[in-house]
Amino acid sequence: MMALCFQLGRCRSVKEFEKLNRIGEGTYGIVYRARDTQTDEIVALKKVRMDKEKDGIPISSLREITLLLKLRHPNIVELKEVVVGNHLESIFLVMGYCEQDLASLLENMQTPFSEAQVKCIILQVLKGLQYLHENFIIHRDLKVSNLLMTDKGCVKIADFGLARAHGVPLKPMTPKVVTLWYRAPELLLGTTTQTTGIDMWAVGCILAELLAHKPLLPGSSEIQQIDLIVQLLGTPNENIWPGFSKLPLVSQYTLRKQPYNNLKHKFPWLSEAGLRLLNFLFMYDPKKRATAGDCLESSYFKEKPLPCEPELMPTFPHHRNKRAAPGGAESQAKRSKP
Repeated sequence: MMALCFQLGRCRSVKEFEKLNRIGEGTYGIVYRARDTQTDEIVALKKVRMDKEKDGIPISSLREITLLLKLRHPNIVELKEVVVGNHLESIFLVMGYCEQDLASLLENMQTPFSEAQVKCIILQVLKGLQYLHENFIIHRDLKVSNLLMTDKGCVKIADFGLARAHGVPLKPMTPKVVTLWYRAPELLLGTTTQTTGIDMWAVGCILAELLAHKPLLPGSSEIQQIDLIVQLLGTPNENIWPGFSKLPLVSQYTLRKQPYNNLKHKFPWLSEAGLRLLNFLFMYDPKKRATAGDCLESSYFKEKPLPCEPELMPTFPHHRNKRAAPGGAESQAKRSKP
């Protein structure tokens, strides 16, 4: 902790913040809505969990702090500073406050997002992801509950507890990341080298969920998750996915023989450009999958209905202050399994 404060400069005391209410519990700690008594600014105060640690800050929180301190982008949740409590082992992250997260919005909205609003949300996610990937960071846990929205319609990617910096050559990483419903097939089949493609698969799942107003692939186990993917996209093979047969867990699954891509049946009303974008995001071979830059160039965002401006996104004052935990309000807990 002392080393962290040394790195950051002087750490303020949490006593300089007035806790207003508890707004959620992220993967790594409780989150409060609070007021900075020095500036009057409303912020989110995330208490870092220490319960399982004997030797200081959990490695997951250190990773999150280190990454977020380097990141500055309108579509990435902002870590403003780190403050300390009464004890050295009591630390809080001061983060930009967002009024809500997309998971709770989806649960509580009377009418689904319009296609223009969906495009507005996804474009912002793609801009944030392009920035992350250009800075060699994979988020590794993208889902609707980790996307926050301000009352001005600005979408911010949150919860960097599982994020990793990556380089060339790719180093092995644990495949047990990304919430099951958003997990790319290469992860389910045990790949140890992860690319930015795992984030892009999750974007495809999020786009489809926003368009359909329900999760696209709500598997209850890894076996069922693979089966749902195969039912939707067809059975993978070496021709479309070189190296597929050599993935560590392929032999553990008996994949159904399904030769068809059923995305068009799932979204019969979606334009050709929209279907092309979804198919690009759902390429089995991660090397062929769309990048954030590819998606931003998609004609889907240039055809009618055009993306609305963020300021024209609906606001939901009756949900305000209940959710939107930066670093991941786990409103998704009842909607999906990790």
